[in-house]
Amino acid sequence: MRKILSASCGPALRLVIRLGAVLSASSAAFAADQPPTVPSEALFIAQIVLLLLVGRLLGEIMQRIGQPAVMGQLIAGVSLGPSVFGALWPEGQHAIFPGGHEQKAMLEAVSDLGILMLLLLTGMETDLKLVKRARRAAVSVSVAGIAVPFVCGFLLGQFLPEAMLPRPDQRLITSMFLGTALSVASVKIVAMVVREMNFMRRKIGTTLVASAIIDDTVGWTIIAITSGLALHGVLNATTLAQSVLGTGLFLLVSFTLGRRLVFALIRWTNDTFVSEVPVVTAILVVMGVMALITHLIGIHTVLGAFVAGILVGESPILTRHIDEQLRGMVIALFMPVFFALAGLNADLSVLRDPHLLLLTLGLIAIASVGKFSGAFLGGALGRLSGRESLALACGMNARGSTEVIVATIGLSLGVISHDLFTMIVTMAVVTTLAMPPMLRWALSRLPVHEEESARLAREAFEAKGFITNVERLLVAVDNSANGELALHLAGLIAGSRGITTTILHLERTRPEATIKAAIEGTGSSAADAAAERVRRVHVTLRSNVLPAETAVTREAQKGYDLLVLGMAKTVSSHGGFHEDIAHVAAMYEGPIAVVVARGVHVDDSQKGHLNILVPVRGNKVSRRAAEVALALTRPGDPPITALYVLSTVGLGAAQRRLKRPTPTRRHEEAVLKEIVELADHHGRSIRTALRLDVAPEDAILRQASLGDYNLIVMGVGRPAGETLFFGRVAAAVLENSDRSLLFVSS
Repeated sequence: MRKILSASCGPALRLVIRLGAVLSASSAAFAADQPPTVPSEALFIAQIVLLLLVGRLLGEIMQRIGQPAVMGQLIAGVSLGPSVFGALWPEGQHAIFPGGHEQKAMLEAVSDLGILMLLLLTGMETDLKLVKRARRAAVSVSVAGIAVPFVCGFLLGQFLPEAMLPRPDQRLITSMFLGTALSVASVKIVAMVVREMNFMRRKIGTTLVASAIIDDTVGWTIIAITSGLALHGVLNATTLAQSVLGTGLFLLVSFTLGRRLVFALIRWTNDTFVSEVPVVTAILVVMGVMALITHLIGIHTVLGAFVAGILVGESPILTRHIDEQLRGMVIALFMPVFFALAGLNADLSVLRDPHLLLLTLGLIAIASVGKFSGAFLGGALGRLSGRESLALACGMNARGSTEVIVATIGLSLGVISHDLFTMIVTMAVVTTLAMPPMLRWALSRLPVHEEESARLAREAFEAKGFITNVERLLVAVDNSANGELALHLAGLIAGSRGITTTILHLERTRPEATIKAAIEGTGSSAADAAAERVRRVHVTLRSNVLPAETAVTREAQKGYDLLVLGMAKTVSSHGGFHEDIAHVAAMYEGPIAVVVARGVHVDDSQKGHLNILVPVRGNKVSRRAAEVALALTRPGDPPITALYVLSTVGLGAAQRRLKRPTPTRRHEEAVLKEIVELADHHGRSIRTALRLDVAPEDAILRQASLGDYNLIVMGVGRPAGETLFFGRVAAAVLENSDRSLLFVSS
């Protein structure tokens, strides 16, 4: 390990040393020429660069040895502060990080914004569905795990010597801050270890993360109330009622009216703006507004940022690439600066005082024993086994980033002294570094029960699916029969899983009611059921006067998982796909579904039930087509038919002799078995058919005619380039079929 770290980080560490020497020299020279009260923009930039670089390097080292990167960033601040750098070279440390208020204010401004950004990100990672799934055990673990250490921390605050209190008259508020700092677990650290151990889908992993989520939510609510009391400066029934009622009213409005407003704003921004990353701007505006609202009602802005993150994370329009854009900015800039600055404010040299060292060790012991015993008791109350309760107790003892933020808020409000701040940061570091190995040991001792094993197998099966991973659907259509059928099929796909859908109309505007009628369908109970599902899906309607390929290119930049195309000019007069639809398809890099309406769907795209034929070959694209076909079916529709063609047509005599019956039969059975399992999983009926020694295209066309099918769903490969060609078999079916076609590409 030492060799690995030396090889990977040695040059970078030498760069840091040289950079520090240059910065200290230049800063000292600058300080000699400038008054200490004048803030320096150059020094501010140098401080940011140094904090980012050292934080990244130490974070990398910590992550390589199985610890969270945030601990490396915190230790980076401690190393650059008076504890290490200041002890080794006081003049250099003071030159780079002078004590002037104006200079410190520049860094603190970035840190204050960093707190809000971190809480926004934490809220976005808060999965309320996870809490609902494991609510019984998670609630008991969280409540007991908060109550016991909170009482311990509160009592400790009541007995602290007055010399450690910045305001002895506000001992009660200091005790509440101390109790909160000891009681809340870090959901980020817990989730990191649970993911690493592959326990995120296990019952104990779900309970652990859900408990940490509840801890965070309750903790930030307590902090909001306590900070409100601290801002008032007094504690009486009036101020307590104002803080509690203000917090309760804010949460109530946020999760009712606020939820709808946030969803609507993000959707409107995504659907209206054409500039880069408009949704990220909308998210930051939502965070800022909600933080200001909490400030105006007398509670801390962190609650507004945290709740904003929860609402943003639940928005159906939030795609992976938007989340990654925002996450990258927070992790790369705000997180290392905030935690490094927190480390700078922690002066570990004070622990040379035996009295303070004993108090710190006592704080660590009280925090660990309180959280461990509380979480273990909560697991027992939640009817978990002894081993499961032990794992919960080990996992919930990590304080991590949460306590550092709590301590920073307390320090900024003047209710926690610098010595107490250093003690809390030390406790957070020690408990966080101890948690991962303890939790890994506890989780490795947990057996997998039969019921849980079956559920894990089912979820793993779903994870391989295509439709289950489609978050947003783009439908590009015109007024043709192909467009009408594409709208209808897209509506069925969207309704099957509540997929957010954007309809891009490639011609002049037509009435919204016409489009919705095309999607929903009429005239049967099955269509009515599909329409009811679609009503629960957010649908955005667009019309464009731009060329079709330009319109699709612009819209596709907003992030979609599947493009459904229905255009009049689909088939060329000389065979194959028309160049118009080929140009549009070339503008989209992801999976596409091309719709060709024929037969009954030409005159009336909503006529009758869908009777679907799916050719399967045992590869990824045919499985994807089967998934789409299953998503299209509704109660009352005929079962879909999976057709497997075993063909030796076109092979020489020697090649045909190599086609031994046994292995081929096994392959055919395995392919059809997989499709049947897929249908069973979706709760749909399916029939299977096998055709031997016939060309695949002939078998498909013959089966479609014999079975009176009205839609053939084919999984096809998609080569690069502007020519739309799905292979010889697909081209033959496209040219000769009198039934509607849906080509689903990779």
